[in-house]
Formats: sequence, C-alpha cells, structure tokens
Amino acid sequence: MNDLSVSAGADLPAGVRLAARPFAFPWALAAALAATQAVAQPATVASLGETVVTATRVAQPVSEVLSDVSIVDRETIERSGATGVADVLARLPGVEIARNGGVGNTSSVFIRGAESRFTAVYIDGVRVDSQSTGGASWETIPLSQIDRIEVLRGPAAAVYGSDAIGGVIQFFTKRGEGPARPSVGLGIGSNGLRHAEAGVSGAAGVDGAFDYSLAVAHTESKGFNVRPDSSYNPDRDGYRSTSAHVRLGLQINPRQRIEATVLANDLNSGYDDFGYSAAAPVDDRNKYSLRTAGLTWSSQWTDVWRTRVSVTESRSNYETEPDFYRTETTLRGYLLQNEFRFGAHLVTASLERREDALNNPGTDFTPTLARDRSQDGVALGYSFVKGPHSVQLHARHDDDSEFGGKNTGSAGYGFAFTPQWRATVSAGTAFRAPTLYQRFSEYGVASLQPEQSRNVELGLKYSEGATSAGVTVYRNRLSNLIDFDGGSTACGSGFGCYANTARAQYEGLTFTAAHRIGAVSLRASADFQDPRDLDTDKQLARRARRHGVLGADWRVAGWTLGAELQASSRRYDDAANTRVLGGYTLLNLVASTPLTRDLSLIARLDNAGDKNYMLARGYATAGRSAYLGLKWMPQ
Repeated sequence: MNDLSVSAGADLPAGVRLAARPFAFPWALAAALAATQAVAQPATVASLGETVVTATRVAQPVSEVLSDVSIVDRETIERSGATGVADVLARLPGVEIARNGGVGNTSSVFIRGAESRFTAVYIDGVRVDSQSTGGASWETIPLSQIDRIEVLRGPAAAVYGSDAIGGVIQFFTKRGEGPARPSVGLGIGSNGLRHAEAGVSGAAGVDGAFDYSLAVAHTESKGFNVRPDSSYNPDRDGYRSTSAHVRLGLQINPRQRIEATVLANDLNSGYDDFGYSAAAPVDDRNKYSLRTAGLTWSSQWTDVWRTRVSVTESRSNYETEPDFYRTETTLRGYLLQNEFRFGAHLVTASLERREDALNNPGTDFTPTLARDRSQDGVALGYSFVKGPHSVQLHARHDDDSEFGGKNTGSAGYGFAFTPQWRATVSAGTAFRAPTLYQRFSEYGVASLQPEQSRNVELGLKYSEGATSAGVTVYRNRLSNLIDFDGGSTACGSGFGCYANTARAQYEGLTFTAAHRIGAVSLRASADFQDPRDLDTDKQLARRARRHGVLGADWRVAGWTLGAELQASSRRYDDAANTRVLGGYTLLNLVASTPLTRDLSLIARLDNAGDKNYMLARGYATAGRSAYLGLKWMPQ
C-alpha cells in the first residue's frame, strides 16, 4: 500500500499540517463523516448516559468527563471476534499496536504514539506492570475474562502516579447481578483455533446483597510460522491460554460494601529464536503467568463523605525454554481514597503506596537480580460541574525510596456553549520511574532519573440524538527519555548501558464520529500524528503518522451484520528510519444472530482481503482468518 503522504504548507502549525494533507480512501470517508457530523466518541464505544471511573478514579457521567476516553462493553468485545486484548484496543481512536507474530507473542500498545511502558494498566483496580521490560505484558491479559474496557488518552500521573504518561487502560471483569445466569461458549477458527469458556454470575440474599461472578476459559491455536525467513525454524508457532476469574461482592448494609477479585492466566506460546539448525531443530517457547488479586471496602459515611480502601497484588512472570531466561515482577498496592461532595463540588484526598519487586534468576551469561522499591503518594483532586461549566484540578506528590520526590499536576476546563456542543482545554504533567532492571541490572545505572512529560490538549465535542462526534488536538513533550546507549560505559558493561539520553514529542489530532440512520450505525475515527525523536528529528519506530477505523453495523431480519476497515500509513521498524514497514488496509466482516432464545451465533472474517503486512519487521501476521462461535446463556 502507498504511504498516503504528500507535502503540505510548511507555514501551518504541525498538527494542522497533518490534518490538511490529502489522503486516499478510507481516510477521506472517515474525515468526511467526522466533518458532517461534527465531533465526539463513537457510539459503539461510549454513550453519554454511561459512567466512567478511569478519568478521575471517581465514577462520573461521560457527559462530564474532560478527558479523552473510550469505553468498550462486553457485547462489542464478543462481536469483535478478537482473541487478544491488543486487537480490540487497535480498533479504538488514538491506539496502535505492534506485535512479534501472533496473538501469544510479545505485543506493544501505543496510545497517541507514546511508548508502551507509558500506559498505566489496571485489572479490576489491580496495577499490572513489568519491572524488567517496563509496561504491561499485553499478551497475558485474557480477553475472555474481560467484561469492560475503559481507555483514557493523555497523561494522568496527577491521579495515578508513575507510568501514566500516554494514558490509562482499565480492564474490568464481570460483576454479578440478578438471578443466577450460567453461560457456555464454544468457538473454532483458522489456524486450528479452538476456544471454550464457561461461567456463572448472579446475586443472592436479601435484595441481592451477595453478588458473584466466576468464569474459566481455554484457548489454543496451532498458529502460523511467525518468522518466515529461512534462517529460522519453519514450524508453526501456536499458543495455549488457560484463564479464570472470580469476583465476589457483599453489600453489608446500604452504606457498606466489600469486594474481592482474583484473576489468573497461564500462556504458553511458540516463537523462533536465533541459531536455528535444521539438523537439530528446537521448539522455542514463551511461558507467561499472570495473577491479580484485590480486596476493596467502600463506605458511604454520610451524604457528603465516602471512603474507599483497597489492597491489591499482581504477579507477572515470563520464562523461555529451552534457552532459559526468567523474570518475575510483584506489585503490591494500598489505597485510601476519600470523596467529599458539596453540591456541585467534589473534593478527593488519597493516600497510596506501591511496592515493586523484581527477581531475575541468574544464567550462565547473566547474574541474579533481586531488588525492590516503594513509592508513597498523596493526591488531592477538585471537580466542579454546574450549568455549562466544568472544572477539574489534580495535584500529587510521590516519594520513591530510590530517587526521591516527584510532583505532578493537571488542570482542565470545559464549557458547553450549546446543549449539543462542548469545548475542553487541559494541561498536565506526568512521569515514569525507571524500572528496577534499568537501574540495577548489569546494564543498569542507579542514578537514572524519571522520564517526565508536559501535555496540553484542546477538545471539541458534539452530541445530539443519534449523532456524536469529536476532535482532540494534543502535544505531549517528554524529557529524560530512557534509552539503551551502546556507547556508554557508566554501568561497566561492554555492550552499553541505559541512560537518560533522549527527548520525544507526541503531537497530533484525533477525529471521531458516529451516526445512526434507521437500522444502520456508522462509526469512524482518524488519527493524524507525529511521534518524533526530538534529538534526531526521526519518526519513532513502529508508529504511523496516519491510522484509523471506519465501520458500519446493520440490523436486518434478526441478524446484525458488520463491516470494518482498519488502515495505517507506513511506519519505520528502527529509530534511524531506514527499515520501512509498509502501510496496510484490512477489511473485517462479522455477522451474529440469536438461534434460539438462549443460544446465539457469531461468525467473523478478519483480513478478508488476505493482506500481507507486518507490525514488526521480519515477523509475519495472520492472513485471512475465520471464526465461528456459539454461546448459550439462559435468559
């Protein structure tokens, strides 16, 4: 596919130049839809009647949120036919992914072009991260256990502390309600894909005081050869994933609730390592495990004062075989959050502690690494919503046991100048502390400083009836960016060391629109961005300057039929911008219908045009893929 890029007027601001460039279908159609319908979130992702908690850690209606957010519900997840969370996220505004092969292989998620480690990730309020590579292991989060996803685009360190430079993504498992509802799902697909799941959820006791949700799932695929180069093992690199979750809640009285959540996933996937020998072929395997657990107590002390206390823990382990490597990350979190509501005013005050531990058992080539650290944070927030005006202010101080204190803040203002139109403006600072591996491994430098950013953005949103749309313009500048410096000897390694050597800028525009015409729902998003290394003036690796999604759903004769175009302009696989990854357009088709009152069917065809493309140079992606699933859930 062509790059889709042409020159534009150099005298225009960078963000405007990106939007002004002419481009081919489907970009033109997406932009035309955005222009004719004005500007907001896709109807299939969020509606103004919904509430979100990710923007401020306090539940609030979408209509009052000043941040750029998207919501994905369970119906949307199931109709996507996706088997990995990264594939669902890639269909959202402002989100791109890169992956070394198939669903079970190493994945990266870029929000607004920001590094994958710059997204703070939570599962039922439990923080998930790696103190080795930095950032969540996206491939280990089991999509079959996820009931809802909330995505916040833009810095949020003043609310969440370290890591939330590019955004925040929260995954939620199902919460039980009403009578007991069992469910069973089966699916088959291309490349020997097999999927099975079962669960039950509901509520019991007086007024449903005790709610529960339990589910298990198993997915496996024979996969495909992720490294088609003849110097690698030509075997099929499949995967097996077994996951489960339990979520229990007890409403002790009208003002007191306690909730416990547990999630687990074991993933075993194939990859192709260097040094393949046809005479002695080796099946290289990734072995992941993810465990999360959380306990939360909420109390409404008075009509004004509410408290939430939570204790959480996550464990993320990664191991390779037969060439042994293992890394283990444990995160513990403690949160005390108070909310005070006085009419149109909301004040929040929070104390938070995070404890990180990293253990890398030694090998013949690497020494054992076992280190830990802690971060203590205090945060204050203020929100005001009255008439056409909305204000949000946040300030936070974090104290790290290793490098000391860090202050962050954010401020936002929204003005609804008509019932349909609202403009927003916000600014904020954020940071990410160096990982324990970056500071204390054989390549580490103990004096590394936090990566930090400053972000400003403007938004315009429109919503009336079946039409909604939005545009967001942003600029996020980073300093003290940590990179691997092959010429550094600060750590004593002959291969180089980590160093605060780089600066970056993420700048761009995001257009979104949705409209319903009778039984047809339309949605579109288009991103024009310039993720750039400010020191080299090069485009950041594996991120496109233009990408977007155009979709339509049609309800007819008991069926829901859907078509979706995903498109991306070219990217570079390396920081020097010498290895090109070609642009691509993918067509995905889906159909679903209830076969009986309790039994439903979904059929999906991804990459219907069998496009040959890469998300990382040298790594294959799936071609045309079909999926057929049945789900039984008594009504």
